[in-house]
Amino acid sequence: MSPVADIYDLIVVGAGHAGCEAALACARLGRRVLVLTMSLDSVAQMSCNPAIGGLAKGQLVREIDALGGEMGKAADEAGIQFKQLNASRGPAVRAPRAQCDKWAYQRRMKRVLESTAGLELKQAQVESLLVDGEGKQVLGVRTTQGAEMRGRAVLLTTGTFLRGLIHIGDQRIPSGRAGEPAAQGLSRCLLELGFELGRLKTGTNPRVDRRSLDLSGMTVQEGDLEPQPFSFSTTRITQAQVPCHSIRTSEETHATIRAAIGRSPLYNGVIQGIGPRYCPSIEDKVMRFPEKTGHQVFLEPEGRDTAEIYLNGLSTSLPEPDQLAFLRTLPGFQQVMIMRPGYAVEYDFVPPTQVKASLETRQLRGLYLAGQINGTSGYEEAAAQGLMAGLNIHLSLSGQPPLVLGRDQAYIGVMIDDLVTKGAREPYRLFTSMAEHRLRLRSDNADLRLMGLGHGLGLVGDAQHQALLARRAQLKDELARLKTGALDPSPGLDAALASLGSAPLEQPTSLAGLLKRPEIRHQHLEALQKGAGRELPRALAEAVESEIKYEGYIARQERQVALMQGLEARLLPESLDYAQVPGLSREAREKLEQLKPHSLGQAGRISGVSPADVAVLKVALDAGRRRREERAL
Repeated sequence: MSPVADIYDLIVVGAGHAGCEAALACARLGRRVLVLTMSLDSVAQMSCNPAIGGLAKGQLVREIDALGGEMGKAADEAGIQFKQLNASRGPAVRAPRAQCDKWAYQRRMKRVLESTAGLELKQAQVESLLVDGEGKQVLGVRTTQGAEMRGRAVLLTTGTFLRGLIHIGDQRIPSGRAGEPAAQGLSRCLLELGFELGRLKTGTNPRVDRRSLDLSGMTVQEGDLEPQPFSFSTTRITQAQVPCHSIRTSEETHATIRAAIGRSPLYNGVIQGIGPRYCPSIEDKVMRFPEKTGHQVFLEPEGRDTAEIYLNGLSTSLPEPDQLAFLRTLPGFQQVMIMRPGYAVEYDFVPPTQVKASLETRQLRGLYLAGQINGTSGYEEAAAQGLMAGLNIHLSLSGQPPLVLGRDQAYIGVMIDDLVTKGAREPYRLFTSMAEHRLRLRSDNADLRLMGLGHGLGLVGDAQHQALLARRAQLKDELARLKTGALDPSPGLDAALASLGSAPLEQPTSLAGLLKRPEIRHQHLEALQKGAGRELPRALAEAVESEIKYEGYIARQERQVALMQGLEARLLPESLDYAQVPGLSREAREKLEQLKPHSLGQAGRISGVSPADVAVLKVALDAGRRRREERAL
C-alpha cells in the first residue's frame, strides 16, 4: 500500500483490555483505527483469573459502561457466576463481580472489534516507534518484519510483554505470557527516546483438571439468586450460573512450601521486579505470616465447557514438581493433575509520572500509554485507562481539550490522578479506600454520574440516555415521596418493625426516617404499611437507600468537593516556569517542574509540595492574571 493509504488516526499496540476499549471508543467516534497484536487468538485474553469486577474494580466496570465502553456488556454475556460483594455492608464498598467463561469473553470482544466500522485488526509485533526528525512527535510504528504503519497517534497497551521474562523455579523463559514471545525492541526504543523504564513483577496461579479432584468435601460457593448485571443496558442475567468451591491450606501445605522455598525465584534473588503487596504469592503468605495455620483458596472454573479450574489464592513460581507436591496436600487434591503450572513474570513499565492526565506522554506528542505499561495491575484498571486514552486521542485529533475526570467524579479519575501524580513503585491496584469521596462514587449510581458525559461524547446512544433521564426522574420522585408524610405509631406497625429487628416508633416518622435505620431496606416498606412500598429495579432501590441512609455524610462530602473544585478549577499552564516563582521550596520546584500538574488541586497532591507551596502558586497565578488584565486595558 502507498504511504497515504497507511495513515491511521490511531494505531493501538496490543489487544488486551486496554487496547480493546481504546480502539472501540475511537472507531465508534468515526476514527480510522488499526490494532496490532502478536496473536489474533489472544484478543481480550484473561491472562490471570477468569473474573471481572470486585472491590473498586466493579465500580470501574460500571463507570466504563456508563461512558460507553464494552467491558460490562461482555462480562454480562460471558458471566457464569455473579455476586454482589459486601452486600451486607455500606453502599460505598459494595461491588459486583462475575466469574466469566474466559473464552466466551474473548470471542465476544473479538467479534465486536471485527464488526466495528473503521477498525482493523492485524497480527504483527511492533519493534519501534517512528518519530519526526526532532524526536518530539510520533509518526507511527515499525514491526519486526520491517513494515511501517503511519498514525496520527499511537497508543501502547503492551501488558506484561515489554522484555517479559517468565519464571518457573530455575527456568527463565523470555515471554510476556505462557506460550507467547516477549517484545524486546520496543523497550530499547523507549529508552532511546528518553523514557525512564522500571521493572515490575506479577504472577498467575496453577490451573488444574477438575476431573482429578474430589469436590465432595469442599465448601460450595453459589452465585446470587438475583444476579445483577454490570451494564446499564442489560435488562437481566438469564444464563444458568455455575458453582465455585473453596478450601483452606493446611500446616502440611505450608511445611511442603517451606521445604521448597530455596527453589522459589521470589526468594533466591533471581526475580528483581517489584510485585504486588495486595496479591502475594502462596510462598509470601507462608513465609511472611508463619502464625497463619491456613489460607483460603477458591476453585474457579475457567469456563462452562472446560475441565480447567483456576486456583484463586495460590499464585506461585515454584518448580512444577514442587507445585504438584503442595497441591496434593490440599483437601480433595490427593490425585490432582496440573494442566498449566503457575508462574511469575517480570516486565518493563513506564513510571506513569511521565504521562499527563490525558494519558499522553510528556516526552512525545501523540504517544499515549494505557494499562500495565503505566504500572497498573488488573483487567478493569487497564480497560478504564484504555477507554480514557481512546476518548482523549479522539478529542485531541478534533482540536478539543482532553477529558480529565475528577477524583470526585469517578474511580477512573482517582486512579489516573494517583498514577500521574504519585507514580507507581509497585503494581497499582485500585481500592475503595483510595477514594476520598467514595460515598459519591458508588456502583449503583455510575450511570447518574457519567452517562451524560458518555452521551455528550457520542458513545452512549439516545435510547440509553433517555432511559438514564427516566431513571434520574424516578429517583428524584421516590426520594421526594419518602420524605413527605408520616407514619403514626401503631401496634401493627410496631409488630412489623419488631419482625425486622427494629425498635417501635415513638412519634410520627416519615418513610425516609424509617429507611435511615440500618436494618430497614426499601423492599421492607410495603410490609411495614400497605401502600408504603413501591417496586423499583434493584440498582435504583439501592441508590434510593444510599441517598437516604447516608444523607448527612453525602452532604458533608458535597461541601468538601465544593471547596476542592476551586483549586481544581485553577489551571496551571504547561509553560509555567517554576524556577521563576519566588517562595517555592526547592523540592516543590523540582517536583512541579517534573510533573507539570494541570491544576492547583493536583499540585497539592504531589508528594513534597506543601500547602504553603500551593499558596505561593495561587499568589503567582493571581498576579499573572492581574498583569494580563492591566495589559488588556
